[in-house]
Amino acid sequence: MRNLQVIGGGKMGEALLGGLLASGWTEPAGLRVVEPVAGRRDELAARFPGVAVSADLGPGADHLIAVKPGEVADVCAALARNRGVRRVLSVAAGVTTAKLEAALGPDVAVVRAMPNTPALIGQGAAAIAGGTRATSDDLDWAESVLAAVGVVARVDESQIDAVTGLSGSGPAYVFLVAEAMIEAGVLVGLSRPVAQKLAVQTLLGSAALLQSSDRSAADRRADVTSPGGTTAAGLRALEQGGVRAAFLDAIAAATARSAELGR
Repeated sequence: MRNLQVIGGGKMGEALLGGLLASGWTEPAGLRVVEPVAGRRDELAARFPGVAVSADLGPGADHLIAVKPGEVADVCAALARNRGVRRVLSVAAGVTTAKLEAALGPDVAVVRAMPNTPALIGQGAAAIAGGTRATSDDLDWAESVLAAVGVVARVDESQIDAVTGLSGSGPAYVFLVAEAMIEAGVLVGLSRPVAQKLAVQTLLGSAALLQSSDRSAADRRADVTSPGGTTAAGLRALEQGGVRAAFLDAIAAATARSAELGR
């Protein structure tokens, strides 16, 4: 049975606990969650029977840090006092492996991750990067944890800011597209419930179709764009509105802001 201590019982910590149990990664007795808020501890204990829920750090070799960036230093200081710590996976935004390694000490392997919010429903997209002491086994372990709630890619740490700009912030871009499509549906005469139902399913179905084969997004777009047809007219309007350039600028801006926060 694998053992893991999850430090932070917020939404991401809860999502990972649920995914690890649902996927059979370990049994409830193999998990421990550390959460300082009493009411939240009660919620977690009720949702995950058999999982140890505590206000204090416990012993263990493998740890997942899922707290706010400003709390990471205190968590690492507490872990550094535990001689049994072997490796740490951090999902705290903007905290580099160098900072984690410096705080945890020379004997701890560190892996940094950038997940996103669809992990809450098991549909996340995450990237991981290992620190200087992380081995392939450590990366395999970290990938197995995050794979319980979605897909995982391995990148160099220098690319984590780009991951943040693309998939970390990406759900907000999709929600904005959904919002715009719904408003457009209302504008052209649909009721809001119908517009929402059709827009959300269109986004969901299109993503699933794109994932169903190796065909590119450009190929899929060409499939539904008949010469002189309705889709061609709509795409022309989007291109005139600079939608493609706006996405390029958005991801670049989010990447730059991630780098600033990391400094």
